[in-house]
Formats: sequence, structure tokens, C-alpha cells
Amino acid sequence: MRPAIPARTERADQSRARILEAAVRQFSEYGLAGARTEQIAEAAGVNKALLYYYFKGKEDLYAAALESVIETMQAASFALLESDGSVGERFVRLMLTNFDRCYSFPEFQTLMQQEMVRLHRGEQNQLTMMAERFIRPMWIKLEEVLKEGIASGELIPVDPSQMRYAALGANIFYFLSAPLTRLAFGVDPMDRGELERRRKTVVEFLGQTIFIDRKHGARVAKRVLAAMPMPQVKRIKKRK
Repeated sequence: MRPAIPARTERADQSRARILEAAVRQFSEYGLAGARTEQIAEAAGVNKALLYYYFKGKEDLYAAALESVIETMQAASFALLESDGSVGERFVRLMLTNFDRCYSFPEFQTLMQQEMVRLHRGEQNQLTMMAERFIRPMWIKLEEVLKEGIASGELIPVDPSQMRYAALGANIFYFLSAPLTRLAFGVDPMDRGELERRRKTVVEFLGQTIFIDRKHGARVAKRVLAAMPMPQVKRIKKRK
């Protein structure tokens, strides 16, 4: 009878994971106030009683859903920074992953915007948890890695935080300004063709700006683009 225990544990873990996945989708679409636990349970394929077995209430589920996303992103980011390749190549991979995440995981971007609004309104929010669990450790690790690249002579000798802001800021601005770009130029930045062009430009630009040896940077950019093709996304959510 003992083998049944791990099997039950595995099923329980899968049920909890499905609930969290459904919660992320529901909270991103309807917000904390608008989401309903009944809909989350139905989307997860579980009964409402099981949902409350794992989580005390909607607020607890909301916090757990955000935490699960943060943990996944943190693990992926740290894995990239600790992977094979030079510091410059690892950094370019990380920035490309960040770009891809902005359109392939719109639920997280929406949740972040909702949390920012709650913060500005003075409402209870999860941004402190996000900052402590992800932003601070991630930026500390990234700064250590960039300093290593500068010391080795691969990357240009600038403040690592400037390199981080320049790379991440360009990604974020592209998506935040998408509605204005459509109005001003009649081009939809969220069309797949435009995204493909932009992500290629992002990597090639980094290859020519953060590396002391631009020829080396160009080779890194080419290698990263070949190794990281654009993710297949069924539906690219357009920001309104």
C-alpha cells in the first residue's frame, strides 16, 4: 500500500498547480475583485471545496498565484545567468527571454499593472513580495555577473545598472508604447512579423553596444538568435 502515498502526493501537487495556473489567468483577466473562486475551480477541473483545502480564501490564492509565477521566473533567470557561455552571451540571452516573456506571457504583465495601480491607490498589494522574492535577488545577481564581464574585458566599462536599465527599459517601453505606435504610425507592434523584426533588432543592438569587441558581439548576437527561436504563441494579446 505504501506506493499509493507518493501517487496521492503527486496528484495533489498536480491539482494545486492546475488551480494556480487557472488563478493566474482569471486574476489577470478580471482582477482580484472581479475574479471568482467558482470560475477558478471550474477552469482547474476541481471542486470548490478542494480549492479551499489548499487556500484559505481568494486573497491567499491570489498571493500564491503571484508567488508561483515569480518563483518560476526567478528559477529560469538564474539558470540563464549560470549557464554556459560568456557573460555577454548570458546577458543577451536573458534580455531576449525578457522580451519574449512580455508577449508570450501577457497574464504576468497584466497582473503587474494591476499591482501598480493598487500601490498608487494605497491599497494592499503584493509588490513588496515581488521585490523581495525576485527583483532584489535578481538585480544583485545580475550586477555581479555584469561586473565579471566588465572585469574580463568583454563588456564595456560602465555602471552595470545603466546596462541593465538600458536593456530592460527598451523592452518594456516597446510594449507599453504599442498602442501609441499603432495610432501614430499605423503599424501594430504586436503583429508577429513586427515582433520577429524587433527581437532580432534588440539582440543585434546589444551585440554592437555592450561588447568592447563589436565583431565578437555580432557573433554572440547571431549565435543567440539561432539558439533561441521565437516562441510559438497561439494568441498574442494586444495592449489596448
